[in-house]
Amino acid sequence: MQIELRQLRYFVAVAEELHFGRAASRLHMTQPPLSQAIQSLEAELGAALFHRTTRHIQLSAAGLVLLPEAKRLLAQAELLPEIAQRAAAGAIGELRLAFVSIADYSILPPALRSFRRDFDKVKIALHEATSDKQFDLLENDEIDAGLLIPPIPDRLQHLLHYRKLANENLILALPEGTEKRRHPEKISSYKDLPLILFPRKIAPALHDTILGCFREAGLTPVIAQEAIQMQTIIALVSANMGMALVPESVANLQRTGVHYQTLDLHPAMQNCVELGIAWRRDSTSPVVQAFLDLLEE
Repeated sequence: MQIELRQLRYFVAVAEELHFGRAASRLHMTQPPLSQAIQSLEAELGAALFHRTTRHIQLSAAGLVLLPEAKRLLAQAELLPEIAQRAAAGAIGELRLAFVSIADYSILPPALRSFRRDFDKVKIALHEATSDKQFDLLENDEIDAGLLIPPIPDRLQHLLHYRKLANENLILALPEGTEKRRHPEKISSYKDLPLILFPRKIAPALHDTILGCFREAGLTPVIAQEAIQMQTIIALVSANMGMALVPESVANLQRTGVHYQTLDLHPAMQNCVELGIAWRRDSTSPVVQAFLDLLEE
């Protein structure tokens, strides 16, 4: 079936005017080609759309049913240029975004608010995942971008772009009451407390930086528990299982029984927690580019 939008426009004009001459004038054409176009449409549909007499015409049963559908199709067709332009600008589509838990306490909420305000027609599929898991998801093209902790593994350097977004200091998360010590800003004041930490494979650079803070203080921590998610680590601190070194934005996660303590860190250890975004080099998604532009702003 080869029905053209032009034929539907002709049909609607005739159906509304119920007169071929007036419809032809409205369409800025002569009557014979208009009549031929309607006859061709009826042949394609296999049904008469009008009852014709020498004096007047009226819509057939098929024409009455087709009229609202034809108007709907024509209205949708008029929207196609706008839809295409919005899609090309990243205003329509889907963003599959993964994020590490610390992003949820810092850059993710304001970024999503701004993006939703400007791109309310984009569907956002969020996926919380550790950095190591995000690298696998990016490699398999299961997400479009990831808010994660660097570095990018060597095996993926050719595949991924990376942009730094923020740096943070480390702070102590302490069981409530243990902060009341002589020098609360020094790690050495809490050398009797075991450390709660995440496995190194999740974020090797941050893991090594945390242990480096203890080495700088001349301490070797006893790791009491390991946990993957930051909220789990804070829950273990609340349960008096030990202390943790966490990015300062985690202080936004208020938990009963937890005290957050700033640290007197060596200059080399300051602003040592980096958070950035990674995406595939071969990405051509306007939605991803729109999100990157927003983060740049």
